Amino acid sequence: MKTTSVSETVVSPVRIGWLSIGALGILALALGTLQSVVEPALPLLQRELGVSPAEGALIGNALLITGAVITPVAGKLGDRYGGKRVLIRLMAVVSVGGVMAGLAPNLPVLLLGQVLQGVMVGALPLSFILVRKHLTAEQSQAAIGLVVALFTGGGMVGMLFAGPIAEGLSWRWMFALPTIAIIATTPVVSRLMPHDPPTSSDKGIDWPGTVLLSGTLLAFMLGLVTVTGDGGLPPLAVGAVAVVVAALATGWVVVERRAASPMVDLHMLAKPAMWHACVLTLVITASSGMVVFLLPQLLAVSADGYGFGAGTTDIGLFLLPGAIAGAVSDSVGGIAARRFGPRAVVIVGTVVTAATMIALAALHTAEWQLVLAKVLTAFAAGVGTTALLAGTATAIDTKDIGIATSLLVVTRVVGVALGAQIAGAILDAGAEPMTGRPAESAFVTGFAVAGLVAALSLFVVRITEKGAQA
Repeated sequence: MKTTSVSETVVSPVRIGWLSIGALGILALALGTLQSVVEPALPLLQRELGVSPAEGALIGNALLITGAVITPVAGKLGDRYGGKRVLIRLMAVVSVGGVMAGLAPNLPVLLLGQVLQGVMVGALPLSFILVRKHLTAEQSQAAIGLVVALFTGGGMVGMLFAGPIAEGLSWRWMFALPTIAIIATTPVVSRLMPHDPPTSSDKGIDWPGTVLLSGTLLAFMLGLVTVTGDGGLPPLAVGAVAVVVAALATGWVVVERRAASPMVDLHMLAKPAMWHACVLTLVITASSGMVVFLLPQLLAVSADGYGFGAGTTDIGLFLLPGAIAGAVSDSVGGIAARRFGPRAVVIVGTVVTAATMIALAALHTAEWQLVLAKVLTAFAAGVGTTALLAGTATAIDTKDIGIATSLLVVTRVVGVALGAQIAGAILDAGAEPMTGRPAESAFVTGFAVAGLVAALSLFVVRITEKGAQA
């Protein structure tokens, strides 16, 4: 009888149907929408909450940081305890975060809500675990493609409808409506999706490394806000912030080097192909993150000065072509890497981004200039980072592909978050004393710095070429 019971827990690879996949897809659509509503509405949120640009950057970055650290952990949890079980619990956390963000009376509560919502990024690898266990190989590819496409589509839905919802109802409903959809869809997924058996593993979850990495990133970004805001901090306080960040980062490195199953395998970084790709990815995405933050801010500046006075709805429409370009770039990057090589793709993307940012620093008097800049930089960054991801996957041992690609994904998210926070710090430092509004020169500085950061990729490529030849 015991043998029969065990055999009955083995799930057939064709047990679930497209109704179950559709439920997963709708959940992914709602998650993508919830993730993307902040970008076009960020200037509105800053006004409503009375916070500076650097503080506003934390709203989006809190979600990104949680997503970066939870992604590698979610897959391990899904393997150990079952993908369905972990997915449902993550959705409960996301739902609490969405409700908290919708009801937030101030910035700290909104940030906490965003931190909780960030675990949504872990839903994608868990969805992949489920479809791989319950479908054939060919069906799994189609199902994964559908889930990813709907998550990406949800991002565009959020960008388009954040404005009408915020302006017609309230910014709180931007968070509430997708959260209601998640709360309604999660029980459907739970009912339709069969349980998947956990996989026994001797590898533990690196919780200390996860906590220390999150703390390091949050401390660094909060440090940027406090150092640049309202006249900054005295030198002693700045030194204290730096010591805290350095201590957390050092502790994380020590933990990761000693962990039996580290969140980030630092030994992998010793391989030239890996650390080259990580450095390039960090530089490219930091520049892209600056652009992502600066453009909505400039669009929202009052039209009686140098800005355009765009509302949240208009900002979403202006940013949509860039979001489409970024989605398309992910598929183009892999093809370009195979045809021309990752280095050539990175160089072209870097030149495009740097030239675009330098041009935008000098010329930003019409909306179409900002829209075009967003399209070019989003496409260039997406193609470059995807090419690096594809090139790294073919340059390392097959057994290390999972570790390497997850490390690059984490680096990509961290780069965007750091870039946005640096851009917010630049605007804070260049704010006019009387109005608190960033001066036009602050945006010029921000665009120029973004271009220089992108150009730094060429220097990194040159160094790595010399290292390879040596």
